[in-house]
Amino acid sequence: MATVELLFSALPEHVRTARLVAAAVARRAGVDEAVLDEVRLAVGEACSRAVGLHVSQEISSPVRVVLTEDEKKFSIEVADDAPHAISVAVATPGSAGTEPAADDAGGDGEDDMGLAVISGLVDDVEVSAGADGGLIRMSWPTTPASVTP
Repeated sequence: MATVELLFSALPEHVRTARLVAAAVARRAGVDEAVLDEVRLAVGEACSRAVGLHVSQEISSPVRVVLTEDEKKFSIEVADDAPHAISVAVATPGSAGTEPAADDAGGDGEDDMGLAVISGLVDDVEVSAGADGGLIRMSWPTTPASVTP
């Protein structure tokens, strides 16, 4: 299992870098080319959400992105350190119709909209949040590399 970890300051201009890195690692991991735009968009939404939470709550720690290449799937975790008063956990493996988690950190419709966009782009997504911060886990299937003799 190969892992790439990306830490970046909570600045909006770094979200683009996270999107580019995620797309490059996803391509190398074997994610279908047709899905790479969805990977970019989902990572952009998740990272923008984390940056917004860090900025609004004046948190100086970096946003963390972990990209993991497994045998049959590629997963991305985007973590923030913003405390959430209500613990939330929403899992939507294989179902894109799940409502996003209600979350009072930021408490605005923009946060809910970002989660709705992510859940519309990614079939396997899990959102959790608590006093220590939030985490969005997303995964996509990979196709095994073809072996040529």
